[in-house]
Order: sequence, then C-alpha cells, then structure tokens
Amino acid sequence: MTRDMLDLCKKVLLRVSPNKALFARELKKSIRHLAGDDLKVLKAWCLQRFQHLHSDLIESSFRRYAVM
Repeated sequence: MTRDMLDLCKKVLLRVSPNKALFARELKKSIRHLAGDDLKVLKAWCLQRFQHLHSDLIESSFRRYAVM
C-alpha cells in the first residue's frame, strides 16, 4: 500500500508544482503520509524533478526527517 501512496504523492506534486504555495502544502502532506525508504525515494524524485523550481523548499521540508 505504501507504494500506491508514493505514486499518488508523485502525481499530486506533479500537478501542483507550478504553484509554490500548493507545492509546499502537498509536499508536507506527502512527507507525513510516507515513512522509511519511501521518504528517501520521494526526496530523490523531488530533487531530480523540481530542483530548478523548489530546491530550497524541498531541502527544508525534508530536513526535520533526517532523510539523506
């Protein structure tokens, strides 16, 4: 089930990525719903996909969860 949640989070983030405020809110929700390896996968995917738009936001959102 967590893989389904990860896929859903990715779809939502893709849709809201042009809007920084919505992206921030949905990223926080995604982080709350995922754990462990799925968080690592999400962070890597976000950085790869949205680094040019939201790199500072992505780093700060994942900082409290100690995801590398």
